[in-house]
Amino acid sequence: MHPGSSLVRLEICGIRLESIGISRHGRMIFRGQVANRGGASRTMAKIEFETPALKDWLSTPKVQPDAMAHSKPFVAKPVHQEPLGFPGELVDNWQDVALEKMGDLLGRYRSLQVFMDSCVKCGACTDKCHYYLGTGDPKNMPVARQDLMRKVYRRYFTLAGKWFPKLVGAVELTEEVINDWYSYYHQCSECRRCSVYCPYGIDTAEITMAGREILATIGVGQKYSNEIIGKVHKIGNNLGLPEPALADTLEGLEEEVEEDINVPVKFPLDQKGADVLLVTPSADFFAEPHVDGLIGYAKVFHQAGISWTLSSYASEAANFGIFIGNYENMQKVAERIRQAALDLGVKRIVVGECGHAWRVAYSFWNTLIGPFDFLDPAYPVPQHICEFTNDLLASGGLKIDPEANDDKVVTFHDSCNVSRGSRLGSTPGGQFVIPRNLIRSACNHFVDMAPDTIHEHTFCCGGGGGLLTDDLIELRVKGALPRAQSLQQVIESHGVTHMAAICAICKSQFSKVLPHYGMGMDMIISVHQLVGDALVFDSDH
Repeated sequence: MHPGSSLVRLEICGIRLESIGISRHGRMIFRGQVANRGGASRTMAKIEFETPALKDWLSTPKVQPDAMAHSKPFVAKPVHQEPLGFPGELVDNWQDVALEKMGDLLGRYRSLQVFMDSCVKCGACTDKCHYYLGTGDPKNMPVARQDLMRKVYRRYFTLAGKWFPKLVGAVELTEEVINDWYSYYHQCSECRRCSVYCPYGIDTAEITMAGREILATIGVGQKYSNEIIGKVHKIGNNLGLPEPALADTLEGLEEEVEEDINVPVKFPLDQKGADVLLVTPSADFFAEPHVDGLIGYAKVFHQAGISWTLSSYASEAANFGIFIGNYENMQKVAERIRQAALDLGVKRIVVGECGHAWRVAYSFWNTLIGPFDFLDPAYPVPQHICEFTNDLLASGGLKIDPEANDDKVVTFHDSCNVSRGSRLGSTPGGQFVIPRNLIRSACNHFVDMAPDTIHEHTFCCGGGGGLLTDDLIELRVKGALPRAQSLQQVIESHGVTHMAAICAICKSQFSKVLPHYGMGMDMIISVHQLVGDALVFDSDH
């Protein structure tokens, strides 16, 4: 807290915003975290747990059966379920409904059945999950987490399991099994690191997504993700932020930036005829460090002389539909972006710094909400803000001075969904090259973390996949162990002061959990904050 400021807490749609100070321009600075609410009047007791110790190297933990069996997020209420088309509570014939849904998913997604059939228990994935490394719970080994569903699949969907269930490890779908599903399928961040090491390419994320969709279908959905999806359906963003509040926020940012650099940088809203529609995570509007990334985007657009706009109708790039594996809800969220682009008459759509927003855009937009024949064909659809800015740098469209960030030694956290679920630019590996190029352009002091912890091998932040809720704070802290370990190594060896990221969830997660490991919450920073701080504005700008 800055001297003279007072603590302020707000809560919007389950997101608790806690003030950490006042900017020099008078703006209240917030850190955004998911509120730990089970209901309107419920106060959750403080969760006591031991933070894993950082060591000189990351070692495979001792197996601790059921160490995290108690870890469960709050269950969605009818008000959170029904807007998504799910039953409000556990249905009477839940076994039949669950098996029918499993059969539907197996028939719809061939990959799911392949993953059910192809595992040979080789063990290649066992020590690759950050949650297993942080908790020691064997059910957080990817193979064991998969087997929670695979055993049920064998019992009802294979001939051997129907006739000789014990011989093939098949089990009945019981209440105990469902409880395990609810616990451990919410101990998977869908980061897909295990798939990198699996010789058969089994993707635990797809199994997790299927498990969550089955649970939601029988009336046992997760409150955090489902409530957020409903807010996007109704209002257009994860926070339930109405248009007047958004407009006021952007106006305040305009005043702040002009006071800071003496340049009238605009944050347009619903500007028809703009060249670019920017869709960015709603955390960018006021939570730290996200908002400084938004300021960086605006500075880039301003210096390059490109007209752009945000949309009050589609004020959210994030798409939690992917976390629950429900493509109908994922499509409904994405359709708002298409409609906003049509209504505003833009030529391009650019996606801000958000890992799963980019994964959905890159992997699914063309089939979910395409074709994009109403946009300018000269530009890629979709396009990431980092690719956009990198192209401007390459063409000489930006004036940048890296000495502005000489007070920082920066490393970079490769976000899971960008690294393993998408690409940036047209060159293979661009998702690794482009963000680092931006950082090196804006900073004189950059260092990578250990090779087996970055690029496609990157460790998850520990809060992805719809797990960024304080219901799961123990899991989040322990799941962050591998990244905290690799970060600590470059702090000690190279004096790293900041870790940059291009994902809103990563930024929120690290600002919350790094202090548990003795690191400052301000270590996490947006790539576009670095870029924005390094841009040089002449008097005529």
